Amino acid sequence: MEDQIIVGLDIGTTKICAIVGKKNEYGKLEILGMGKAVSDGVIRGIVINIDKTVRAIQKAITKAGEQSGIEINVVNVGIAGQHIKSAVHHGGITLENQDEEITIEDIARLTNDMHRIVTPPGSEIIHVMPQNYTVDYENGIMDPVGMTGVKLEADFHIIAAQTNAINNINKCVKKARLQIENLILEPLASSLSVLSEEEKEAGVCLVDIGGGTTDIAVFYDNIIRHTAVIPFGGNILTSDIKQGCMVMEHQAELLKTKFGKAISEEASPNEIVSIPGLRDRPPKEISIQNLAQIIQARMEEIIELVHTEIITSGYHKKLAAGIVVTGGGSQLTNLSQLFEYMTGLDTRVGHPNEHLGKCKVDIAKSPMYATTVGLVLSGFKALDSREVRYREALPHGEKKKVVKQGNKFFSNILEKTKGLLIDDFDDKIK
Repeated sequence: MEDQIIVGLDIGTTKICAIVGKKNEYGKLEILGMGKAVSDGVIRGIVINIDKTVRAIQKAITKAGEQSGIEINVVNVGIAGQHIKSAVHHGGITLENQDEEITIEDIARLTNDMHRIVTPPGSEIIHVMPQNYTVDYENGIMDPVGMTGVKLEADFHIIAAQTNAINNINKCVKKARLQIENLILEPLASSLSVLSEEEKEAGVCLVDIGGGTTDIAVFYDNIIRHTAVIPFGGNILTSDIKQGCMVMEHQAELLKTKFGKAISEEASPNEIVSIPGLRDRPPKEISIQNLAQIIQARMEEIIELVHTEIITSGYHKKLAAGIVVTGGGSQLTNLSQLFEYMTGLDTRVGHPNEHLGKCKVDIAKSPMYATTVGLVLSGFKALDSREVRYREALPHGEKKKVVKQGNKFFSNILEKTKGLLIDDFDDKIK
């Protein structure tokens, strides 16, 4: 494992980033190299121009390869976008012998059935994540392996994505002469890099504010309970500033990153920034407080949508660890205070240094790279801690068949199981 090298590739709305990493002798992630490029072909997490995206991927991969001295062929890729849908489904199987213990193979058979549920046309399942199990109507069981019973049931958190969006990512990566090892939902990747095990157990909501989208993941009892993607991110703030202050887009971006505040009351009413005027025109003076008012109005809208998702999840009153905000948008001054005012939940900014060892690239510790670092970590760390126990319990020969990631883990233990569970995904999907 120490010698295994993993590459994470984040195909984002504002940037495409590649990070190369390996585990050091202390079990921490050591970043060997990093490359990034401006993303022109992606809007709100969806690839809209394949050629531009391919060029940006090649640029980022080349930089990361040169810095790490490694030839990159295989990558873990993140997926996001408004098309991501999640729903909880219930499944069950009857066991042949009630006197025998429930095995990992039984769990695998139940999980495989969930991979076969009917999804709306044009979408496919990317993650099937078990919640709590039920054995003979005894519910709330975290790990049923070793118990005896006749009926094994479970609730599954199922995440589906648009087939076109998946195909476009596959095309881009293939054209860049790379292979995809795993396709992972971006908030799940970010959660690996910024959340501690204690936070996931106590109950926490991860809010990853990217350029085009804001991704949400709610954890409780160490299990993912709810995911959502909001189609607004940092770029919409830039667009608001551009219109509200009547400046160029690059000037709006600079105003946001250098002088932006999420709470207008924190901005001095007397502070003024002078922006160079267009050709033969005088400089434009912009009040920092006005800038903060524009930012606050939009951020309040985004936080309201986040709060609605937390309430929808049913875990609003159970999040002892509150909210962890990460992504490029989380670097906005006073943002955590605004989250606290509006949701009533404790909020901190998440930096992806939870599992990092020494780094060649210190910038990787910025919240902006939480997803990419998480995509590297996903090569070493399971999305659900129960998978690790199941893997370790398998006979040595079986372990070789096991693929690391959650959505592939169980389906590779067994050959295809017979039987088809058909459920109407449309009825339950949000």
